[in-house]
Amino acid sequence: MRGLVSLATLLLCAAFILASTSDAGAQCSARDVLQRQLSLKATPAVPRLQGPVVSASDVAGWRAIIIGTFPDAFALSGALSAIGCGIGDTAAAALATPAFTVSDTRRVMELVTVSAADMGFKNETVSLRQIHDFAQQLGFGLAPPEIALQLRLQYLDQPVGEFLIVGMKPIRTWTGEEIVLTVANGGAGLILIGQDGRYDAEIPVTSRFVFVRPAPGAPAALAEANFPD
Repeated sequence: MRGLVSLATLLLCAAFILASTSDAGAQCSARDVLQRQLSLKATPAVPRLQGPVVSASDVAGWRAIIIGTFPDAFALSGALSAIGCGIGDTAAAALATPAFTVSDTRRVMELVTVSAADMGFKNETVSLRQIHDFAQQLGFGLAPPEIALQLRLQYLDQPVGEFLIVGMKPIRTWTGEEIVLTVANGGAGLILIGQDGRYDAEIPVTSRFVFVRPAPGAPAALAEANFPD
């Protein structure tokens, strides 16, 4: 009898561990994202601007992200895999290069989101170089590559249909492709993808970019609320 009780206890423990693991790994699935959004009183919205941006100070801060929390790119991408966030093949190719580095210092970075249209571009498309150059003239900063993965890891309530291109220096893969990273929710779950990062690549003016607002370093505790549990 004692042996049967011990066996039953072990089976229950195993079932509990498997259930816990399943829950932890489902945070990026489409169903889990929907459930999370339904549980919120209101889904946090990306700020929309009423007129062309004249300077970085015109744009409200959107999200504070902590970087420097993982020892290397492999650990960071592993954390994404552990919660079920996808990494596209092109993005994975960019992560596998020496150009993708992580900060060895834990610090907070304030992010803003703007589109090329917000910055005053009128044509249907505009080159990536023009977007980057003008954004920096306005006072925005390009993001370090780590921001893309950290944002994917920390932005688990991203609305369906939102694609945020990270304003960053393109990463050249081993095959010579130049890649920038995009944090996306296309409806099938949360994912990090790569796209054409050549400076002459034409980008729709409605596409939204994530840039860094340059500011003195803030205590990491200020952004702890944006960390997933």
